[in-house]
Amino acid sequence: MEDKIIEGLAYALPALVTGGVAYLILGRFIEQDNKEKTFNALVEKKRESLPTKLQAYERMLLFCERINPSKLLLRVNPIGDDTDNYLQLLIGNIEQEFEHNLVQQLYISDDSWKAVLAAKLAIIAKLRNTAENSETAKDLRENVLIDYSQQESPANTAISFLKQEVKKLI
Repeated sequence: MEDKIIEGLAYALPALVTGGVAYLILGRFIEQDNKEKTFNALVEKKRESLPTKLQAYERMLLFCERINPSKLLLRVNPIGDDTDNYLQLLIGNIEQEFEHNLVQQLYISDDSWKAVLAAKLAIIAKLRNTAENSETAKDLRENVLIDYSQQESPANTAISFLKQEVKKLI
């Protein structure tokens, strides 16, 4: 009887060892295959989302160009001589541009969005401060142009930041 047990173990033990090794090898193969599929899916997702992200950065760069005071003042002419009316027209134009591009924050980095938002707020604040010291809409235009000829526009700073972010993507 003991001989039969030993003989059964002699056959069963190699089969168990072979089955265990096959199980481990197959498990690792399946795990590697799953990792490869996940990686490929991630690469595909990034490849498909890159054009959308680049378009969002392009639109935010265009927004910064459009709110750049030197270009904004050329595009938006005063209706009359009233400084407050012209200031509201300029701020309204900036806000309209901003609202038009608000959804782009989904596709750009948080730091890029903060840079764009900071540029917008800085330009509006500068326009308001300059308007307080200006008597007419023409004076406001001249004073803003003089101020921004002496210092860099926050819009240019945001544009530089956006360009750096795009370089990281590409």
